[in-house]
Amino acid sequence: MTLYIDADACPVKDEAIRVAERHRTEIKLVCDGGLRRPNSQWAQLVIVPGGPDAADDWIAERIGPGDICVTADIPLADRCLKAGGAAIDPKGRAFDADNIGALLASRNLMSDLRSAGVMEGGGGKPFGPKDRSAFLDGLERLFQKLKRG
Repeated sequence: MTLYIDADACPVKDEAIRVAERHRTEIKLVCDGGLRRPNSQWAQLVIVPGGPDAADDWIAERIGPGDICVTADIPLADRCLKAGGAAIDPKGRAFDADNIGALLASRNLMSDLRSAGVMEGGGGKPFGPKDRSAFLDGLERLFQKLKRG
């Protein structure tokens, strides 16, 4: 089991590391630079060459059954699921076969609307303590689910 973290803009790196350490799980923080290696015997910092989707590609090429990816990137989550892995966003929402299609469609629609100038901006509410707590709970539940098989 490996925990992959799409680390460039991830607000819950420390929380994910704590949960993975408790489960004695290898951790790969994947980014294009600018991060320090975490102080954990379980964690490895992986720096990929800059470029669009380089970190996503690195994770998607390696994730497999029993692995988890922490990402807010819905297309990456879809790729992880297709490879047999699991994925969860920083707010604790697990991606699965039941929700990934609708999430991708919604993401693509919003992107198209923004490109057409129908909508401006993006993003949602700021990340807060409740989100951090929901992430910790969601990641722990995902670890337990995978361990049960």
